[in-house]
Amino acid sequence: MSKEQQHRHEHHLRRCCGGLAACLMFLVVAVALTALIVYLALRPAKPSFYLQDLQLRSVSFGDPSLSATAQVTLASRNPNDRVGVLYRRLDVFVTYRDEPVTVPVSLPPAYQGHRDVTIWSPVLSGESVPVAGFVADAMRQDIAAGYVALQVKVDGRVRWKVGSWVSGSYHLFVSCPAVLAAGPGGMPLGGGPNGTSGRAVAALKFGQPTGCTVGT
Repeated sequence: MSKEQQHRHEHHLRRCCGGLAACLMFLVVAVALTALIVYLALRPAKPSFYLQDLQLRSVSFGDPSLSATAQVTLASRNPNDRVGVLYRRLDVFVTYRDEPVTVPVSLPPAYQGHRDVTIWSPVLSGESVPVAGFVADAMRQDIAAGYVALQVKVDGRVRWKVGSWVSGSYHLFVSCPAVLAAGPGGMPLGGGPNGTSGRAVAALKFGQPTGCTVGT
C-alpha cells in the first residue's frame, strides 16, 4: 500500500469513527432529554409512609450495650396517578436518641402501582448493639417510667416507572416517630436487680398511627 493510499485509509477511518461517536452522543442526549421531559411532565411525588404499629417485645442491657427485639408495621402509599414506584432497596431499623438499637433489616424489592398501598411487618432485632452508656441508662429509666420515644428509620433506593420507562435510582430516607407508653395495669420493667441488668420485657403500647417524614 502506497503512502497516499494509507493516508486516505486513515482519513476515511477517522471520519467513520467521528461519525459513530457523534451518533452515539446524539443517542445519549436524546435518551436523557426524553427522560427529562417525561420526568418534568409527570413530576412524580415521593411515596408517603405511615407507622401503623410498633411492638417492643424485649430489651436487655449490657455494659454498655443493648439488645432489643421489636416488630413494626409500616405502610407506604404511592400518591401518583401515572407513575409507579420500584422499591429497589429498603433497610429498616429502630433508633433511640439517634443511636441504632436494632440492626437494619432489608425488605424484599417491590413494585407499587398507581395509588397503591404496600404494608410490611418485619421483626427487628439486635444483639449486644454498642451504645453510649448514657443512652442505655436513659432508655432503662424511660422503660421504668413507662414512656419511651423511639424512631423507626427506613434507608433505601427507589426508581420511578412509567410504562416501560424506568428512571435512575433515587435515595429515600424515612423517619417515623413512635411513642410507647405503659398500658393499664402493666408492669413496665422486669429484669435484674434494681432494673440494671437482665432481660426487660416491657408492657408498653404503641399509641396511634403516625405519619413519617420522607426525605431524599
